[in-house]
Amino acid sequence: MAERRATLLRKRLARNQGLLEKYNATMSDYIEKGHAERVPLGEPHQKDRPLWYLPHHPVTQPLKPEKVRVVFDCAAKFANTSLNQQLLSGPDLTSKLTGVLTRFRQEYIGVVADIEAMFHQVRVNPRDCDALRFLWWPDGDLSSELVEYRMVKHLFGATSSPSVANFCLKKTAEIDNEQDPEIEDVVNRNMYVDDLMKSTDTTANAVTLVDKLRRCLSKGGFRLTKWYSNDREVIASVPDSERAKTVVNLELEKLPTQSALGLRWNIEEDKFVWEVSERLANASQNNPVTRRGILSMVYSLFDPLGFIAPYTMKAKLLLQMLSRKKIGWDDALEENERDQWKRWLDDVKKLEAVKINRCFKPRGFGEVRDVQLHMFSDASRQGYSGVAYLRLEDVTGRVQCSFVLGKARLAPIREISIPRLELTAAVISVKLSRMIQDELDLTVNKVIYWTDSLSVLKVHKQREEEISYFRV
Repeated sequence: MAERRATLLRKRLARNQGLLEKYNATMSDYIEKGHAERVPLGEPHQKDRPLWYLPHHPVTQPLKPEKVRVVFDCAAKFANTSLNQQLLSGPDLTSKLTGVLTRFRQEYIGVVADIEAMFHQVRVNPRDCDALRFLWWPDGDLSSELVEYRMVKHLFGATSSPSVANFCLKKTAEIDNEQDPEIEDVVNRNMYVDDLMKSTDTTANAVTLVDKLRRCLSKGGFRLTKWYSNDREVIASVPDSERAKTVVNLELEKLPTQSALGLRWNIEEDKFVWEVSERLANASQNNPVTRRGILSMVYSLFDPLGFIAPYTMKAKLLLQMLSRKKIGWDDALEENERDQWKRWLDDVKKLEAVKINRCFKPRGFGEVRDVQLHMFSDASRQGYSGVAYLRLEDVTGRVQCSFVLGKARLAPIREISIPRLELTAAVISVKLSRMIQDELDLTVNKVIYWTDSLSVLKVHKQREEEISYFRV
């Protein structure tokens, strides 16, 4: 199986010299850095140890065209099984994405970094390395014979790798906990896999934290790199070699826009923004329009906090209508549906005008004395939703309200009553409230739920819960 896949890979690489060079550079880097090793010729395999051969293929990112990642296909089957089926996934040690992003918005100064090749910093037990064998051509010479190699560190594609790498990362912070408990808390609550996103209240605290994190995690072999921040002093405290490429030169007139866990962060303005991809902007030129194509386009808009949910909801309603009509995935749409889709696409570029403040508090906001969470819920025959706003009041009486999180759902195709939808929306509102209170590093003094549904109010009164609902 591995040889057959290698033959297909050889044909692909032979047709693309540029891809071959990048792929070979990545493989050579793996070997030079000790992530992989050549299996000694004639080395006997010990029968009490697992043996498996992994096919592999290239994966590229549009944002990083110069780089090719080698992904090992641990789901590839032979004799009705695969490596992933034989591995335990381990406990999920990854923090919630929405939680990390929400905490990133708490303070004025945002700091972002990521761990270089996180999975490759954790060694595999030597007894298990033969289960990670793969075939490759020495020096990328496709005319030579295939040679056996094996990974000696954890790899992308194995179902166990995320849990193992996260465990080792958290263990590194735990060992250092006796000297500085803050570092363990940051690693546990402000990292999403290999991405660090942390906000602090002052420049001095941010500079100190960056230095502590770099020194602590380096003890476990984890190198934090690609640092950037909305504070130039914080960036300046990091060596040039460890900064993101776009902020190596701090003489820039404006700090650039960077990716922060899939969201676009305009660092200079300290706002979340949307940069519409060329593929989506030119989607109206793609012909014919199909249900499959619409689905692909709609879900290319990454929006974990629900900033643009009202806009994406329109496209989801169109998809639901097509499903109700039983339109095939690749069937051409009728003129009416095509017009609806075109109108939605015409508005895509307007997303670039949407800007959301990263920080809940404006600069100069005083010490917070009161924190309120206001939850709104509503429903219609088309859908239902819940949205959260944070109301902060400082010691001077100044008030600031900020959008926190929103969730929107389509009403089921099987029609249900408006009262039931209103109740479902209220449930979403309560769940969002509990999640936000668990994730925020703030003490919420009061939670107020808002609804215009008498059905929800009556159910609440009958159950006599401690939650207070107020009619709009």
